[in-house]
Amino acid sequence: MSYSPPEAIQQVLDNLPSSPGVYQMLDGHGEIIYIGKAKNLRSRVRSYFQPSNLDTKVLKIRQQVADIRILVMESETAALTAEAQLIRAHKPRYNVIWKDDKRYPYIVVRTRDPFPKVEMTRRVNRNDGNRYFGPYSSGWAIRQLLDTLRKAFPFLTCDRVITGQDQRACLYYDIKLCGAPCIGAQSQDEYRQSINDLMRVLEGKTDVVLRELNQDMEASADALDFERAALLRDQIQAISQATARQYRITDIGADRDVLSLVCNGQMAMVQLLVIRNGNLISSDSFPLINIQDEAETYILASFITQYYESAFDIPPEIILPAEVPDADVLATWLRERRESRKVKLTVPQRGEKRKLIQQATETATEQLTLFQARWEKDTVRQEKALAEIQEALHLSNPPNRIECYDISTLHGTSTVASRVVFVQGTPYKSEYRRFNIRTIEHDGADDYQAMREALTRRFQRYVDAINDTEPPVPGKPDRNETWRLLPDLMLIDGGKGQLNVAMEVLEAFELTEHVPVAGLAKRFEEVYLPRVALPVFLPRKSEGSQLLQRIRDEAHRFAITSHRKQRTKKGMASQLEAVSGIGPNKRKALLAAFDNDIGAIRRASIKQLTAVPGITENLARKIKQELV
Repeated sequence: MSYSPPEAIQQVLDNLPSSPGVYQMLDGHGEIIYIGKAKNLRSRVRSYFQPSNLDTKVLKIRQQVADIRILVMESETAALTAEAQLIRAHKPRYNVIWKDDKRYPYIVVRTRDPFPKVEMTRRVNRNDGNRYFGPYSSGWAIRQLLDTLRKAFPFLTCDRVITGQDQRACLYYDIKLCGAPCIGAQSQDEYRQSINDLMRVLEGKTDVVLRELNQDMEASADALDFERAALLRDQIQAISQATARQYRITDIGADRDVLSLVCNGQMAMVQLLVIRNGNLISSDSFPLINIQDEAETYILASFITQYYESAFDIPPEIILPAEVPDADVLATWLRERRESRKVKLTVPQRGEKRKLIQQATETATEQLTLFQARWEKDTVRQEKALAEIQEALHLSNPPNRIECYDISTLHGTSTVASRVVFVQGTPYKSEYRRFNIRTIEHDGADDYQAMREALTRRFQRYVDAINDTEPPVPGKPDRNETWRLLPDLMLIDGGKGQLNVAMEVLEAFELTEHVPVAGLAKRFEEVYLPRVALPVFLPRKSEGSQLLQRIRDEAHRFAITSHRKQRTKKGMASQLEAVSGIGPNKRKALLAAFDNDIGAIRRASIKQLTAVPGITENLARKIKQELV
């Protein structure tokens, strides 16, 4: 049976350039269903619409595609970066997706400060002069590691300006978790040496640090300095405890990542072994979905681009179980991300490296079995919850997309409305939004008016989005996409009053027949429906009731978080603008330069402050004097 593309698609195909770039396939609702990169856009995109192309996934895409957008890039490696970023932003249904794709935590050592602090962060800036280690599997893992390392290498956590002249130290000095440079008990050189040793341990050079400390301990004992020898003994024990999971696995000096992949037809699991200086310092598992009809080598290549696009530390060698497509392009792309230092993709057939692949594969197999069992259990539970909600609220369809709105106010000021989105019973955090309420700024708290403003702005954006004929800006996410989609259920945090406000807004936009709405009250967890006198009570322990409560609680959490950020931002602004000579523009420049960290601005040197546009040396001195 012959195939010919629709006229609108054929027009796009006829005008495609032969340049490298990224292409996006969209369905009839404007939703991106697939993103790919190409060395030659014309050749690659046209291949999807050849009658001879009977690939299962291609047939599915071809059946749904209504539009194609392209982004021309200067090279195939640049297209690879853009593709990874766009997949991360949009999560198209036909792309292989890293299911646990979240911003993984790192340890940051703020080496640009005179007395560096050691902290957890999820934001990595390659050019800020600090040192980053990771990513780690969880924030809990980092906190546990830092708690143990701090016993071996006491470090600061306070925002004091360290002069060595303070009258007294804090409690952390008494419990030996800080060397108290604030009172001069530890010099800057001694503090930095301790931090350097901590960084060497994080780099996997534990053996070197332990050898040096053992030599120092023995020398102290020989010199009859038993107090220092005991301190060094305790430090050695703390380091050994912190690095208990690190063990030598390969030859000295080896820095490499080992990747292995296991698939079961529905999902895949990638196992990553991180080896630094010959030590295995971490082992993490990454589940992937949307893998149906994909070759395992393509799945692995997709993970590599998604993972290393945001990874801070890329080793000189990555060991793979099999050759991946476009390996030369991947190697070039990785080299660019490693600042022009070579990255070798190795596929071992025998020997020590092959044993590492086998070890990773065995772990991936076990992790996939565990993950799928949990995933299937969660999927069944979510389907049951959505079915219960559909039946209880008399909805014509399962509420696969639920939007929930909540209001947060503090003493009548800084009112914030939040919107959270759950898709198939799980949070869709990329579509969370907040509304800073403006219409009641001077009239005191009014939750009804705040809700009216938030919902009016939400559905006005829906109207604007469906009437917008302008194509998205190349290289940027389609900001209208989240507003174009109407919810299968709009959940309001509140009772009859809040529900009536929501109905009035829907009536104003003529959407009452298109958007089912319900109010969830806190007192008895009763659900209020439009034009129904009595509330609906779902069984307290039912899956449906628990899902509604979880969505409502998430909206409240997000609103409170937004509110705190707003208050914190206002607080930082007022502190900075209290310094004579600092206005809104210079305040914004300072906060941008120091990652919105008022403590970092306090600790900054004159030289660091004057590096900020608009900050003169005299003004920098004022900041140091007045910002205390």
